[in-house]
Order: sequence, then C-alpha cells, then structure tokens
Amino acid sequence: MGGESTIRTAPRDGGASRGPAGSRTGQRLSGLAVALGLVLFLGGFAWGAVVYRPYTVPTPSMAPTIGAGDRVLAERVDGGEVRRGDVVVFTDKTWVSNAPVVKRVVAVGGDTVACCTDGKLTVNGKQIDEPYLAKDNPAEFQNFPTVTVPKGRLFLLGDERTGSLDSTAHLTDAAQGTVARSAVSARVEAVVWPMDGMLERPTGFEELGALSAPGPLRTVVALIVVGAVLVLGGGAYGPIAKRLGDRSRARTEPAGAR
Repeated sequence: MGGESTIRTAPRDGGASRGPAGSRTGQRLSGLAVALGLVLFLGGFAWGAVVYRPYTVPTPSMAPTIGAGDRVLAERVDGGEVRRGDVVVFTDKTWVSNAPVVKRVVAVGGDTVACCTDGKLTVNGKQIDEPYLAKDNPAEFQNFPTVTVPKGRLFLLGDERTGSLDSTAHLTDAAQGTVARSAVSARVEAVVWPMDGMLERPTGFEELGALSAPGPLRTVVALIVVGAVLVLGGGAYGPIAKRLGDRSRARTEPAGAR
C-alpha cells in the first residue's frame, strides 16, 4: 500500500566493470611494445657483445684520435680484413710482451712506405693526406728510409708521431718493423669514453685501394635505443592512462554525486 517495490538485477558479468574498448586496446599495444622493446634491447646488447670488444688505451700514442685512458670499442676481425688507414688492436711480443697494442695501419703487404716528402708520409710514391694528425704534428718525427712491406704483414704508426713507439722504432728488427696480419684481433670503430663517437674514415688512403666498410655499431646502438624507448613508453602507458582517466571522471561526475 503506497509502497514502492524495486527489483534489482545483478549485472551479467558479476558486477565487474569493463573499461572502454580503447583502453583494452591500449593495454594490449602497451604490452606488445614492452615485449618488442625487450627483444630489441637485449638483442642489441647480445649482438654488440659478440661483435665488439672494449679496450682501454693506456698511452697517448694515438692522440688526438684516441687519448690516454680512453675506452674504445673494437670490432672483432680477422687480420685478412684489415685495410690501409684502419686503427687496429694486435699483439706482438717483440713490441709489448703481455698486452695488446693499438696503432694505425699505413701500409700493407707489397706496399712501399717512406717519410717524408714535403712533410708527408708516402705510400707507393703517393703523398698521404692525414687529417687525423694534430694540426702541428709532423707526418713523422724523423725521416725513415723506404720500407717494402712483406706479403701478409702490416706497417703501423701511431697518430702521435713524435712519441709513438711504432713500426719506425723496430726498423732494425728482422721484419723491419712490420707486424703479421694474423696478429690483429680487432679494428677500433669508436671511442666510447669519453663519448667522442665513431672514428673518422681515413680518406687519404682511398686512391690506393678500398677502405674497410664500417661495422654494425650504428645498427647495434639504434636497436638498443629503440628498444629502451619502447620498454619505457609501453611501461609508462598504464599509469599515465589511469591518471588521465581519473581526471576525466572527476571532471564529468556531477557535484555531490557518490
């Protein structure tokens, strides 16, 4: 009598609220971005660890290209892949008994190398432009006679010519200062600490033959960076979407509503 009867039915989903379809799609895309990002990030690191090896250069003999104490990344290569102008890591007991050495290849097997003509290094009679040397640094501290590099060997110099103990310091050895290609284990591609970046290509040697192709370092770095962005962006989606949703509901909810 005069009473009001109200019938309430439970929602079919058991009371659980469902978010908008766009929200569910965003969550799926967020999860996909995180998963893909992890694959790229970890894959980039794994690829880099397989292809590259870090070294610390203890002396200034390669300055200004590489300073004393600089940390470099060197691509693992076979000595047969080395070209003129490459900065390489090698071991030779007649140079240093128990540590790798970093120098620049200026001549390969069959080349003749000498210094200096008009103040420049000559290889096969051609004067070599060496922009990687310091502005006032001579091509060599003192002249040295023409050396014919034996097949399968390399002639190497430091970029800091006035103080580098390089092939010119071993000219009286049986190999006339040359090093076997098989002694090379890696080719330096970048200075990573301080972050000076990729080494410049030694274009002065181009007329004598092809230069080495760059390694995959740029691609490796790109994979790591893109992977990190996807992981961070995908992981941040949930909290950001929730915060924006809370703000939107607060604006549309009537005053005093509970």
